[in-house]
Amino acid sequence: MRIGGLMESVNVELFGNDPKVKNTISMARNVAVTKASVLIIGEPGTGKKTLGYYIHLNSSRGKNPFVVVDCVGERKEVENAILGFREENGKFHRGALEAANGGTVLFSNIDGLEDDFQKRLHKIIMELEDYDLDVRILATTSKNLSKLVGAGRFYRGLYTYISNDALFIPPLRERITDLEWITKKLIEEFRENQEVPMQVEPMAMEKILGHYWTYNLAELRSVIENSVKNSNQIILSEKDLEMGEKKAVNLIKDEDNIGIRLMSLKDAEKLLIKKALIHTSENRTQAAKILGVSIRTLRNKINEYRSRGSAFFLNLR
Repeated sequence: MRIGGLMESVNVELFGNDPKVKNTISMARNVAVTKASVLIIGEPGTGKKTLGYYIHLNSSRGKNPFVVVDCVGERKEVENAILGFREENGKFHRGALEAANGGTVLFSNIDGLEDDFQKRLHKIIMELEDYDLDVRILATTSKNLSKLVGAGRFYRGLYTYISNDALFIPPLRERITDLEWITKKLIEEFRENQEVPMQVEPMAMEKILGHYWTYNLAELRSVIENSVKNSNQIILSEKDLEMGEKKAVNLIKDEDNIGIRLMSLKDAEKLLIKKALIHTSENRTQAAKILGVSIRTLRNKINEYRSRGSAFFLNLR
């Protein structure tokens, strides 16, 4: 759980100039002034949490708490982050819903919630006024939740509540013009010697435009930052670019790594597999590549977790 802002401000310029993106930003600005819940849909790394923070900043709640809860994690940790928990010594830690009173809670990867907790969370959200809590709810997902509802894999009541307004951020590969423009903007951002602009070698730009950006803007930002810092030239060449699946793996957040170190090895393995499947929209071949295992190994692990009754793995396609 993170309390407070993701950043000092939000530079919506970096979302790009594609008409579909501009329409999404415009809709976000319009819905920000309302109290409605918002569902933000997009592939991993497209900037869903950033857009959520933009909505928060442009609302009447902008100076109040903005709390992010990642719903992909061990069940108890996620529930504690949302509802709070009491230590054995009696000390109580507030959950996101209480900590964000007067502000906004963003449920990141809301599809990662366990089935029965989805129903419980919906009931709690509907009763917030009874607890004198005033919280706006935002949520993000990379899944088609309406299909999950139809398949009985996501609670209809919660989906209906969070999808009052739905915003979609298209992936970078569908916005080639934006991809080139954003690349140049990021080079400007990470270039230390601003007096000498860095150019991009045509072959390097061709490689960037032809790459399948699995993690979209998050991956592009990481690649450009490292490439610019590792180059001593004023021209970014093809050999300067560090791209590929291994690079994508490094995008796991620092707080995720900390959580993993505090888990048992078996729990950490299960969590990593769950995250990989969620971030690849349950594409097992892609998830296996990211995890560095064979598809057979991944299949065996999924079957193992199913046999133990894990709800997420039982509901996989």
